[in-house]
Amino acid sequence: MANHTGVDGLVTVGGSTVAELMGFSIDESATAIPDNTIGSAAATNKIGRTSWGGSIECNWDETDSSGQGAMSIGSSVTIIFLPEGNTTGDTSLSGTALITGLSVAVADESIISQSFTITGTGALTYGAVS
Repeated sequence: MANHTGVDGLVTVGGSTVAELMGFSIDESATAIPDNTIGSAAATNKIGRTSWGGSIECNWDETDSSGQGAMSIGSSVTIIFLPEGNTTGDTSLSGTALITGLSVAVADESIISQSFTITGTGALTYGAVS
């Protein structure tokens, strides 16, 4: 069984690599629609709409205008997640996302961090780096 570490992970926004990336998460879900009938002994469901979203965590870099700077609150971005890196054959997940949250954290004796909350609009597409 293959497994990987996060050391090679990348995120691109509009074709530009996000600088100072510390991590990211992607969450997918589907709505369960009950299709029970009177007298059914057990609940049954069908799948409705799917959705996705997640977060991106970075060390704050105010000079990264095409990566972190492109993810201003309320913006729509084309985003590609590369969990394994960008070598041919590596897995990629891509889609269009809205930036629905932005947080900057400052603490004594700590690197300033910036987190982005994203909400997908449309499908998340699985592929491979070519």
